[in-house]
Amino acid sequence: MDKNRIIGSAKEVKGVAKKVIGKATGDAKLQADGRADIAEGKIQNAIGGLSDAVRDSLKK
Repeated sequence: MDKNRIIGSAKEVKGVAKKVIGKATGDAKLQADGRADIAEGKIQNAIGGLSDAVRDSLKK
């Protein structure tokens, strides 16, 4: 498993937490930061998945 997948997943979890806390407290900036972290995490996770796929195809 590529390190980008792990880091990306962690960013997504952090983003969800920020979004939920921002919504609970009425903090629009925190909600926006959470959405940005979620998007960034998804992208990084996808990059990690690509790296895994390339690595696996080279092993065959």
